[in-house]
Amino acid sequence: MVVRIGAGRYAVGLSGIAEVVTAPQTTRVPGLPRWLTGVANWRGRVLPVLDLRPLLGEEQNPLPSSSRLVILSADQFEAGLLVDSVLGLLSPIEGSPQPVPATATADVAALVVGVVDDGQGPVSLLGEREVLQLRSRLAPDLRAG
Repeated sequence: MVVRIGAGRYAVGLSGIAEVVTAPQTTRVPGLPRWLTGVANWRGRVLPVLDLRPLLGEEQNPLPSSSRLVILSADQFEAGLLVDSVLGLLSPIEGSPQPVPATATADVAALVVGVVDDGQGPVSLLGEREVLQLRSRLAPDLRAG
């Protein structure tokens, strides 16, 4: 599935997506990094909400009305990924993805597993497990899940 985050287009594998919902109200938790917006209620559970724009070098402008929360799930852990919009599905592309450019920041290189061109320009492939592994950057008492 192709999403817009800031000015960039990113693809997330459908196998790692549990659900896509309208962006909910989040509760900010003091002391969290900028990329962890806070938590939201998702089906009666506390869900961490991620905003990757600071890590991807994008401005953190207010989210548009088209914003969505993409619920990522891997290894029995879920987190919501805020996106500006869902653009659609990525058509099959011949050949292997290109590697992340050497000029990418360490944060981008840690989250993006490759880049493809869908005929409309580059699409960065976000690794669901890589995104969910951001929790390892948190203090141990905040890593519940």
